[in-house]
Amino acid sequence: MEEYLSEKEQWEWIKAQVRENGPAVILAIAVVVAAVSGWRWWQGHLDAGRLEAGAKYTQMVQALDGGDRPRALALFGELQREYAASPYTDQARLLAARLYVLGGELERAAAELAAVAENSKDRDLALVARLRLARVQIAQGKADGALATLSAAPPGAFGARYHEVRGDAYYAKGDKAAALKEYRSAQTAASDSLLTLKIADLAADAPAAAPAAKTTAAGSGK
Repeated sequence: MEEYLSEKEQWEWIKAQVRENGPAVILAIAVVVAAVSGWRWWQGHLDAGRLEAGAKYTQMVQALDGGDRPRALALFGELQREYAASPYTDQARLLAARLYVLGGELERAAAELAAVAENSKDRDLALVARLRLARVQIAQGKADGALATLSAAPPGAFGARYHEVRGDAYYAKGDKAAALKEYRSAQTAASDSLLTLKIADLAADAPAAAPAAKTTAAGSGK
């Protein structure tokens, strides 16, 4: 019933508990204070870590904008070593993968993208990484691997893009019918001109549909 006591009465009750229970109460209070202080310290530590990781990621982006690839990769290495669990490191992995693709280092790009796809706590970021990984695998001549990558997780909001990249994988395998089916599934808006061109190109090679049977109007005769 102490929640109904005045502040003075609460203080008297606390003093009485200390007199009656002595060290046990003091120890309990000390544990609570230590826990609260430790929690606040940990939260402060996490906040500082987020800020530092964010700063390094920003510096990496600036280095890329300035064309300084070695500096960007050095900062990426620091993020990996010091802030491996940070979402900024996941973002940095995507940037590094792009650098590796541009440099023709497809194996390294695939490794970074796979790390994000499998380990990121950000579901959307993991799905984006999976899409990019599939594209890299297609470029490596691993169309079956790309299809397996895309099938490993539900596409969520990226369903249309997943269908499109599946279409690219089937096209790379020479399965034009399956590619056309995937492209048509992906065509969610007529404004997607690139996808429209892909469909038009494959549809031109598709066998023409059989003509509909002619019917005569009921009751007509010659």
